Amino acid sequence: MSRGFVKEDDQEEAPIIPPRAALPNGVTNYVTPNGLQELKTELKQLAEEQANLGIKDDQERRRAIAVITAKMNQLKERLASARLLDPKDQPKDEVRFGATVKLKNKTSNLVQEFQIVGVDEANIKKQKIAFVAPLVSAIIGAKVNENVSFNLGGEVRELEILSITY
Repeated sequence: MSRGFVKEDDQEEAPIIPPRAALPNGVTNYVTPNGLQELKTELKQLAEEQANLGIKDDQERRRAIAVITAKMNQLKERLASARLLDPKDQPKDEVRFGATVKLKNKTSNLVQEFQIVGVDEANIKKQKIAFVAPLVSAIIGAKVNENVSFNLGGEVRELEILSITY
């Protein structure tokens, strides 16, 4: 059909769906038991939201359904690629996926504690850092009382592992 016969008001823009947290190409999508449960809960909530849309306007309803469907599809992809790693199965004496690590910056004496989790579970406000973060790459495999170097923007920081718990 020629564009001359289409009303401007009939044109619907495709909704923009923000992508999920980045997972580098070729990297396994590791998740903790809690992270896997959060993904399943989120999918269930989206399905309920879609089923209970209270939007009367057809155009608004189509747009809302398209947004929810796209989010659900992204979530289903993540769930399909998820590989569960239970922290209880990790070696207790070294930093691995699922560990809660307490470390000290030897220069500033700042002590930080965080858990190493999957990309979808990561939340800095909850002290949860994704396993793909540069800091995690620097400390993976380290043991308690071990010092590791972490390069941050050209500045090398010496970190001491104070404790590892699962």
